[in-house]
Amino acid sequence: MDKLIGKMLDNRYEVLEVIGTGGMSVVYKAKCHRLNRYVALKVMKEEFAKDEEFRRRFFEESQAVAMLSHPNIVNVYDVSRSGDIEYIVMELIDGITLKEYLARRGALSWKETTFFALQIAKALEHAHSRDIIHRDIKPQNIMLLRDGTVKVADFGIAHHTNDQSTYAKGEAIGSVHYVSPEQARGSHIDNRSDIYSLGVVMYEMLTGRLPFEGNTPIEVAVQHINSIPLPPSDYVADIPQALEAITMKAMNPSPSRRYSTAGELIADLEKFRSDPTITIEVESPSVFAGPVRDDATIRIANPGELSGPSGSGRYHPVEEDEAPGSEEPRKKSGMRMTVAFAFAAVLIFLVGAAYFVLNVVDPFGSSGEEDRLRVPGLIGQMYDDVVADEAYAAYEIVVGEEVYDSKNEKGVIIDQTPTSGKSFSEGENTITVIVSLGPKTVTIEDYAGMDGRSVLVILERAGLVPTSDYVFSEEVEEGLVVETDPAAGTEINAGSAIVVRISKGPETKMTDVPNLLGMTQEQAAKALADVNLVLGAVNPVESDQLPGEVVGQSVPANSTVAEQTVVDIEVSQEKTQPEPEPAEEVTIRYVVEIDDLEDDIEVMVAVDSKVSYSGTHTADEGTVVVELTAEAGNHNVTVFQNGRLTKEENVAFK
Repeated sequence: MDKLIGKMLDNRYEVLEVIGTGGMSVVYKAKCHRLNRYVALKVMKEEFAKDEEFRRRFFEESQAVAMLSHPNIVNVYDVSRSGDIEYIVMELIDGITLKEYLARRGALSWKETTFFALQIAKALEHAHSRDIIHRDIKPQNIMLLRDGTVKVADFGIAHHTNDQSTYAKGEAIGSVHYVSPEQARGSHIDNRSDIYSLGVVMYEMLTGRLPFEGNTPIEVAVQHINSIPLPPSDYVADIPQALEAITMKAMNPSPSRRYSTAGELIADLEKFRSDPTITIEVESPSVFAGPVRDDATIRIANPGELSGPSGSGRYHPVEEDEAPGSEEPRKKSGMRMTVAFAFAAVLIFLVGAAYFVLNVVDPFGSSGEEDRLRVPGLIGQMYDDVVADEAYAAYEIVVGEEVYDSKNEKGVIIDQTPTSGKSFSEGENTITVIVSLGPKTVTIEDYAGMDGRSVLVILERAGLVPTSDYVFSEEVEEGLVVETDPAAGTEINAGSAIVVRISKGPETKMTDVPNLLGMTQEQAAKALADVNLVLGAVNPVESDQLPGEVVGQSVPANSTVAEQTVVDIEVSQEKTQPEPEPAEEVTIRYVVEIDDLEDDIEVMVAVDSKVSYSGTHTADEGTVVVELTAEAGNHNVTVFQNGRLTKEENVAFK
């Protein structure tokens, strides 16, 4: 286990896991406890930390990247030192490299290529505006986020453009498949070297292959210097001519004929994106003619490399630089171009032959090569078969490295040094081979119950190609893993697809709401229960329907709802008779004549047989006026004196 895992740097950054390893540094995932966020820590390897030159370059990188702030460049948050540990704190990217993406997809569509190339070019434009040259643009240093955003990373060999120095002999600068010719020669470089490397990346995106390939880095470097690749359309037929022209102009071997700035490249890409039928003017490419300088960064080990590539790489031999505009269209001067190409081929052959004679063949005829042991071809054979074969008894075959290889089974020799066909130096017979371990395998762990998004990242980092499938689950909480396919415990090859089934939670079952109108309350309750619905409130309402009959429901009949939905109902009840409004009452003055009978007379007046007045009077009063109150209308008024009816009449109260 890495000794930094679990440590706290500067009492702030907790180192969690290794997420990448480079030439001179290791990148860790860490947690910043001060800002409560995850970051990436780029830590210089221990073996380099004591070397002042490496420390200087690491410091230069941190200073260079700290100057940059752009959405297409990985952000740098901090540069620090904890004891003897030098490190850079960077943005933690949740994504994959463009190289990994290309390995999965192969050639990309021209639209996707344009989309990615524009973002990379914008990142370079920003870096160049700060006088920073990346010097190592390649798909491995380009991160793709899940939303398609591109982030250019690893300015580990970046430097300021005002540093005019060239590079020491033998120093490897950049990755050989993407280096510009001037980088391969060890010449002075500028912003246009990054543009060349971006052109190579665009070529690879469009075709799914590299423009130059070979058995050794030197073979590839020589092709960058002395060759022009076949146009991308030779491999993929439907590439728009304008995009192909932009790509070939970006990777023109002559810096003066490339785009002079990333801004110019962006302008052409934007024009092309707006109108794919536009025409892009590209000057005729030219290459460095003649042998590579003796003090070049990439030294030539095999003179035959000057005359053509090894392996599957294909290219056109070309002439030395010509004045711009001196070429005529090929269809008008086929014979002239044929002669020119033939002359160039002969010239390159003669240069290679001369270099071969001067550097390999003994000019005094004393090499004795016919007596030396020649190197056999072992690639493709089983290592165990080779060491057991008496035909190879004269050779000492040493396993230099065992590596995982998806194309070869375990035990197959996939590379050798020296290469076949060469002669050993006198007294030498050792062949170092690289042997395949077969495809790298990954054992699927049990991820059930873990966060689905986290598992996707874990599997991606393990070298698999995960996809998500969201399913209903009664037992597993939403967002957590239900299972994987292949299942836990299965051993599969790296690069294989794996499906992660993630819970959507319990499935919501739907049902149709019955028509409850006309049912009794009991019937409605049963009808709802039969379709897994719930009877809610029962609200009585006056209705002309029969008492107890359902006359309303809160959820419309025949609608579709989730099971266990509550449905309220309204039930009919009898209408109550309205209270009659009280009639208007009227008070009248009624005159009673007193009979001359006795001194004291009891007078009683009734309205509709209801006593309205009673009082004692004397005969000498003659008459008595009383007030009678009754509803408006005619009423029967009766008068009694001392219990004797003395008068009865119908009186209008109004």
